Amino acid sequence: MAEDTTKTVTTIILILAFLGMMIFVAMKAKKNRENMLEKHQPKVAGDDELEGGARHPQRFDEPDEEALEEMAKLLEEESDEEA
Repeated sequence: MAEDTTKTVTTIILILAFLGMMIFVAMKAKKNRENMLEKHQPKVAGDDELEGGARHPQRFDEPDEEALEEMAKLLEEESDEEA
């Protein structure tokens, strides 16, 4: 009789532990899914923040000769197309 009681109590404890683990896993999966959906939803213009920048932003303060020549060439082509 004591042996049957021990088996029954052990079985009940194992079933409760199993159910507890299943609930924990289900809750964790739901939370992970919600986090994943939140992180990977489409960005709305202006809401996303771009990281990074130019390595040497001061280089762009003053254009070099090559950039000035290229700009003059582009402006010349544009004025030719308008005429």
